[in-house]
Amino acid sequence: MDKDRLKGMGNQVKGEVKKTVGEMTGNERMEAEGHVDKAKGKVQEKVGEAKDGVRDAVDGGNRT
Repeated sequence: MDKDRLKGMGNQVKGEVKKTVGEMTGNERMEAEGHVDKAKGKVQEKVGEAKDGVRDAVDGGNRT
């Protein structure tokens, strides 16, 4: 598993926590940061998935 996938998952969790805390406390800035972190994490996870796909395709092509 690519490290970007793991970082992406972590950012999504961090974003969800920030968003929830922001909602509960009425802190709109924290809530917005949570949305941004969550979106960043989703993109980062997709990049990691793409890297894994390319790596798998290359490794699969070298097998005999």
